[in-house]
Amino acid sequence: MADYSFGGTDEENAELKKLNADVLEDPDSFENWEKLVRAAESLEGGLNRNSSPQSIVATRDIYDRFLAKFPLLFGYWKKYADLEFSIAGTEAAEMVYERGVASITNSVDLWTNYCSFKVETSHDPDVIRELFERGATCVGLDFLAHPFWDKYLEFEERVEAQDKIFAILDRVVHIPMHQYARYFERYRHLAQHRPLPELLPADMLSQFRSDIENEGLTTVQAGGQQIKADRGELEIEREMRTRIDNFHLEIFSRTQTETTKRWTYESEIKRPYFHVTDLDESQLVNWRKYLDFEEVEGDYSRITFLYERCLITCAYYDEFWLRYARWMLAQPNKEEEVRHIYQRASMLYVPISRPAVRLHYAYFEEMCERVELAKDIHQAVLVNLPGHIETIVSLANLSRRHGGLEAAIEVYKAQIESPQCDHYAKAALCAEWARLLWKIKGSVDEARKVFQQNAHWYLDSRPFWISYLFFELEQPTSAETEVTQYKRIKQVHDDIRRKSQLPPSTIKDLSHYYMVYLLERGTKASAKEYMTLDREINGPFSIQSTMKQKLSEDGQEATTQRRMMMENGHPGVVVDETAIRRGENPYTKYYQQQGEQQLPSDTQEHTSPKPAIRKRPSTPHPTKYEAVTQKRQKQDTNATDSSPGLPDPALATSPYAHPEETNVADTLRHAQEAHAHQHVEEDSKALTHGAITTVQPPPPEATQQERQQAVVWLAQDVYQKLLAADMGRFSDRLQLYEIFRDITAHLGDYGAVNELRALFRDEVGEVKVKVLA
Repeated sequence: MADYSFGGTDEENAELKKLNADVLEDPDSFENWEKLVRAAESLEGGLNRNSSPQSIVATRDIYDRFLAKFPLLFGYWKKYADLEFSIAGTEAAEMVYERGVASITNSVDLWTNYCSFKVETSHDPDVIRELFERGATCVGLDFLAHPFWDKYLEFEERVEAQDKIFAILDRVVHIPMHQYARYFERYRHLAQHRPLPELLPADMLSQFRSDIENEGLTTVQAGGQQIKADRGELEIEREMRTRIDNFHLEIFSRTQTETTKRWTYESEIKRPYFHVTDLDESQLVNWRKYLDFEEVEGDYSRITFLYERCLITCAYYDEFWLRYARWMLAQPNKEEEVRHIYQRASMLYVPISRPAVRLHYAYFEEMCERVELAKDIHQAVLVNLPGHIETIVSLANLSRRHGGLEAAIEVYKAQIESPQCDHYAKAALCAEWARLLWKIKGSVDEARKVFQQNAHWYLDSRPFWISYLFFELEQPTSAETEVTQYKRIKQVHDDIRRKSQLPPSTIKDLSHYYMVYLLERGTKASAKEYMTLDREINGPFSIQSTMKQKLSEDGQEATTQRRMMMENGHPGVVVDETAIRRGENPYTKYYQQQGEQQLPSDTQEHTSPKPAIRKRPSTPHPTKYEAVTQKRQKQDTNATDSSPGLPDPALATSPYAHPEETNVADTLRHAQEAHAHQHVEEDSKALTHGAITTVQPPPPEATQQERQQAVVWLAQDVYQKLLAADMGRFSDRLQLYEIFRDITAHLGDYGAVNELRALFRDEVGEVKVKVLA
């Protein structure tokens, strides 16, 4: 690929090679594809018939690969067709249009462009009319189909086919669409001058005429006799046109009602086309409600058309593909349509990272007695997602249904022995293997043996130990076997607490299940064991002997106690996970105990007005940021003892030491490590934005000291936010550390305040510190 030439100048060729390499490296990046396509289009100043063969071939290849990856982008199909028309003429452009409408069959814009192209390049009305009819079948029911119908009517006007115009309008006035009233007015006007046979079907015309003739008999007195006189033909026709017009008004009224009902949902569709970006939840909700509405209405053609529209916008959402397939399966004799839905979803649109739709496709093929194809679908998923537990379990169950228990066990054994299957997946598969032996074969001893033989391999697997504990808890017992079963359950629980490497929160949850077992099925001595466990599991850390023994190197509780006292000055900080998730600072209480005043809460900061420069209350010690600032200023003044590139040893102390002795970067690093097990999910953009907006920049006339104080408070607010919630990725934190370093290095620089405010309003992953360097 390195020797491949895209044509054009050397600079253009080099740029295309670079962009093509970016696409090959990340084929899912829509931005990289767009850059590559734009670069290809601009080769040699724009391609035409006289361009070099190399440039033409390269551009076609890029377009073909791009539209194979994103086939629902109707605008690029139009651009590709225009490009081919300028290079190779009408037939090449028509082939591109055919590929486009085959890929996105219900695109009003693409069909309108294709039909317009055909009108301009063909002289055969029948061929053009045939294409318009194909388009009407594909997009005629669209709520915004008026551009297509306008183009169709314009063509028939050009060839002066008035009968065709009226027939088209007769179809359109029945369709609920955006501009229905405009078409009806034209239809009603033309109906006044069209022959009666064109206005209604023959049977309805006969019924109308019969009714008029029966009602039209009038009695005339002639001498002594009464004679019934018939109406004239003109009078009958005039009466029929009146009745037909009333009938058309009823059609208009029904269409108006149907349009109004659908407008509730159509008005909420903000993006009726495909794009790679995610849809807002409100848009997804609207599509769900719209589909519910049409399904209740019960018109098959309108329901299928709406599903197809929805799957253009929501092509990457497997829930709508699954919903469409399930609805279609409920219709009689629609197996091929269901298969087509699953194939489109699996092969073109739904990412392989969400294999649920592919698994349902396998179940469908199994239902149709195509078992080998169902197995192949599972294997295809595992090629791209090796070790995917749900797929492996599904394949094992499929093999059991059609090959027996041993076939399912062979699937599990093959995956556990596979080097492509990771450690955590193997642990879950071992648990599933044991469950299969227990539930299907009914062999409790064999299942227990699988758990016991593999326990030492998967000490850190949550699914394995959960399955193991519940396996023992769910075994039926009697008065005679309860003691033996209690010993087994207790052994599993002890292994979880003492040998496993599970997170403390998981151990706590599993211990609660064991404690419930003690109360419900335990013996006389269970209360004592329960209270002991309650103290160990739910008590403060200082009395959690087992946990301290696990944390110590020599297995002694005292070792952990001494180490924590030396590092932190206290035996441990109690961390409330629910408080963390609410954004509360777990270290606030500790700092209060150490004599530092608590900072105002988020609510107080956002609701109470603040002056431009906030004055910090007097404290017996400088703040941690002021300490860092003073230390660095002293280094800048003296610059004799230490290098500015090395951290001061006096600042690199424990994160729980006194505030003025704590280095900012070290404190943040320790805070990150302390929060690593909390799994707190916070929106980093909102977090940093909220932190910055609590500090106002100083006015231009502010003194140098006030400017310094503003920067110090800016850094301190962001730091408190970081302590209150986990920022997630460590790379994001690292960038924030650099910014804090630059803050303390540039105190007094008023421009730094505004630059930082702008930076922190961006996504954290895009923060750049070069403006402060």
